[in-house]
Amino acid sequence: MIDRRGQRSFGPAAIGAGLGIPGLLVILLVFILGGGDGAVSGIDDVLGDLNSSQNPADGLPPEQDPDARLVDFISFVLDDAQNFWADTFRQSNKAYERAKLVVFTDATRSACGSATSQIGPHYCPLDQHVYLDLGFFRELRSRFEAPGDFAQAYVLAHEIGHHIQTVLGIHQHVRSQQDESPGKANELSVRMELQADCLAGVWAFSTYERELLESGDLQEGLAAAAAVGDDRIQRQAGVEVNPETWTHGSSDQRVHWFKRGFENGDPNECDTFSGDEI
Repeated sequence: MIDRRGQRSFGPAAIGAGLGIPGLLVILLVFILGGGDGAVSGIDDVLGDLNSSQNPADGLPPEQDPDARLVDFISFVLDDAQNFWADTFRQSNKAYERAKLVVFTDATRSACGSATSQIGPHYCPLDQHVYLDLGFFRELRSRFEAPGDFAQAYVLAHEIGHHIQTVLGIHQHVRSQQDESPGKANELSVRMELQADCLAGVWAFSTYERELLESGDLQEGLAAAAAVGDDRIQRQAGVEVNPETWTHGSSDQRVHWFKRGFENGDPNECDTFSGDEI
């Protein structure tokens, strides 16, 4: 994990460059990262420890860091999720290159441009980093009404799902399809996001198998998935619910695909690109 808290860095915004969960003020965020209208299925078929670079926030020792417990928790989730995917890839004789997590305050730079708290947690495929302002978890609890550790775990697992898509070449294929069919850009973005939700559910199932889940954890994850549905965000913002503007999917869709991954525990069940309806 790379800790940039307390460091301020501003640059040109790259709203079209990241994959993530939108903040309340970013209602119509369009991630121009592509979508695929073809069969992107059979993840197992297409299918080192994390290097650490720590810069303690504002020079504080861990015992004085108010977010020390949260940092420890997301570090555990990051390692656990990536260990799971590394094992899954290994079983298919595929190499898995680990993503890195950058925690920051307000804004920082990424290979995709400026990563800001307004964009929310997101993944940059150009540097294969996940960017997270820890303040989002306070918003998740207060504004989105989705408290709990496993709600936070869902957010990070979703972003690692985007990394899986990049490693497997799904993201690149999807972007190509979106360039060829710009009229389907939003729909294909939704399909990408829902697949990342499903992959997060697959990892969550592995935590259940290993008896890491506590009572209520799954409900926290499902509540977080529902909380960041495009329809719910639009209602909270007081604007008309318009499916044509969605880029991440409705609450029902996000819950459905997270549950599908969790119930099956099989990444091959995460084909959101086949069929007319999602």
